[in-house]
Amino acid sequence: MAASQQIVGRGAGNKLILAAVILLAVIWLVPVAWVLILSFKPNAELMLSTNTALHPPYTLKNYTDILASSGVFRWLFNSMVVALGMTAGTLVLSSLAGYGFARTEFPGRDILFIVVLLGMAVPEQALIIARHQMFTDWKMHNGYPALILPGLSNAFGVFLMTQYFKAIPRDIDEAAMLDNASRFKIFWKVVLPLTIPAQATLGIFTFLTAWNDYLWPLISATKPEMFTLTVGIASTQTNFAQSEGLGYLMAQAVFAGLPVFIVYLFFQKYIVRAVAGAAIR
Repeated sequence: MAASQQIVGRGAGNKLILAAVILLAVIWLVPVAWVLILSFKPNAELMLSTNTALHPPYTLKNYTDILASSGVFRWLFNSMVVALGMTAGTLVLSSLAGYGFARTEFPGRDILFIVVLLGMAVPEQALIIARHQMFTDWKMHNGYPALILPGLSNAFGVFLMTQYFKAIPRDIDEAAMLDNASRFKIFWKVVLPLTIPAQATLGIFTFLTAWNDYLWPLISATKPEMFTLTVGIASTQTNFAQSEGLGYLMAQAVFAGLPVFIVYLFFQKYIVRAVAGAAIR
């Protein structure tokens, strides 16, 4: 009897948790749905009132106006180059550093790892002036290297990969060493493929951060042809209620966020696996 009551109580608890999760998901989706709906509304109507958002007419003019902008595809290309370059570089450096901290012994390893972790406590805004002066001295502004290189110093990526490598049994390395495999071959052929969920998660977060970054591209890229999508779209906005309109502004937000949403759809299973693996550990 007690066991059956416990099962019933557990089932009721699970239903409450599920209901709470659904409620939170709906609350999160309402603003997203509102932005999407407004992006299809004529600006003339929205300037009078947003109460007609759920009623026709709807239009694609806001999106055609974005595509008609002369620089939008250049800005989109710049954002892709920067985001993909930063993601690839971060995965390579974080994987190598994580493997080094997790699998090798060298003097000062623990102290150096603590120094890397301290980098997570330093806000990016505190480094902007020094970073700007450094890249100015190197005459690297208005170029892809200046937009990509600062993002490669990813302390969180090193920490994540280090912890993931530590969770992999060392017996795998020892078995490969018995087959006369080199240290790099063990890393590249044996251990690294086991970290794909963590790499996918790190890649998604890095891509998202790079894609949405506004402050550093605003400072480093002063020429319109080097604007990223966030800076380029912002440069076209003045007082949206009096010029382009609210619908056009919402369409810009949807257009800027769509690539990230598509990337997440392709890699969501790896993120779920990584989070589940972390929970088990």
